[in-house]
Amino acid sequence: MDRRTEWFVPSFGPERFRVAVGLLFLPYTGMVLSFTVIGSMLAPAIHWDRVGAIVAVYFLALGVGAHALDAVGSGGAKPWGEVFTRAQLWALAVASLIAAYAIGIWYMVLYTPLLWPIAIAEGFFVLAYNLEWFGGRFHRDAWFALSWGALPTLAGYVLQTNAVSASALLAVLATGLLGLVEIRASRPYKELKRSIASGRAADAAQAERLEAILKSLSGGVIALGAALLAFRLWH
Repeated sequence: MDRRTEWFVPSFGPERFRVAVGLLFLPYTGMVLSFTVIGSMLAPAIHWDRVGAIVAVYFLALGVGAHALDAVGSGGAKPWGEVFTRAQLWALAVASLIAAYAIGIWYMVLYTPLLWPIAIAEGFFVLAYNLEWFGGRFHRDAWFALSWGALPTLAGYVLQTNAVSASALLAVLATGLLGLVEIRASRPYKELKRSIASGRAADAAQAERLEAILKSLSGGVIALGAALLAFRLWH
């Protein structure tokens, strides 16, 4: 499937620009960044530098690193064409992950050692999920929901407090379920788009419905994160 026709890829500008933006999967990355904000905003007191730090960490690690690795590990397929070579994607992934962990380690060493287990788990999932290690055992919906739905929310809260609370765990459950909805809609959507692109019989109306679900879900989560951020900023 050529992902350059996806709804989140700009329809303007040079191809390299369009692919670079598309590779970030901005609506889905925006969901994960919003999960980190939601977790952060549940803390009794807000350290605003840590809010910026956790957003930067997940943007680098997921938005750039994980998606570059996903393009590398696409089983020989080239969903983004020949715009970026495998070497360039690897370099992008390694550089972004190093930067993300440099930021995270600074805070974990100085303030929040409880974040270490989350950082280690997320590092494992970045590699095991996107490169489909262990025969793709971790490239499944439940692991996606845990790694990119539940853990970002917990990371946001832990980075603020170096603790865990009942309210944070309930939010973790909620965002994990939202992540599950996203991946459960995304997989059949990609299959339908692949069928349509290859000329095989496919339900275009169903693809449109799933696309609408993905747009609404990502937009709703981002709006919720923004609302909580605004509430804590101005109250």
